[in-house]
Amino acid sequence: MTNAQAQSRTLDHEEIAALIPHQGSMCLLDHVVDWNAQKIACTAISHRAIDNPLRRNGRLGAAVGIEYAAQAMAVHGALLAARDTAPKKGMITRVQRIALHAERLDDCPDALRITAKRLMGDERMVRYGFELRCAERMLLEGEASVILDA
Repeated sequence: MTNAQAQSRTLDHEEIAALIPHQGSMCLLDHVVDWNAQKIACTAISHRAIDNPLRRNGRLGAAVGIEYAAQAMAVHGALLAARDTAPKKGMITRVQRIALHAERLDDCPDALRITAKRLMGDERMVRYGFELRCAERMLLEGEASVILDA
């Protein structure tokens, strides 16, 4: 399979779970719908699940969207890793320019659309810009820095 074919391939929940450490209900993403070397777009419906492990007091606050974005970034890093190299584990060290445009995620009736764009990075650190949307409505946007092999 060529690199271009691999990048046009979509992934389902099971394939996503095989790429990141989050398992069971903590694997929040349902599909990778598009990706290339600079960005990734994913969808999720787990925000509507009553048993979502990130719910507190019966609700899923909009700031939880940072975890959805972090998982999209992790999948992107795993997809970019060389086939014969294990993806590097990362830890978010900083979030910035966060703008919450909603109070909660669980009242979004549609699938969430999570996009992350790699802004810069090297073997030790990457920085992404991200957005979460419900249909055309912006829910959350910001940036996150991730240290690799922490």
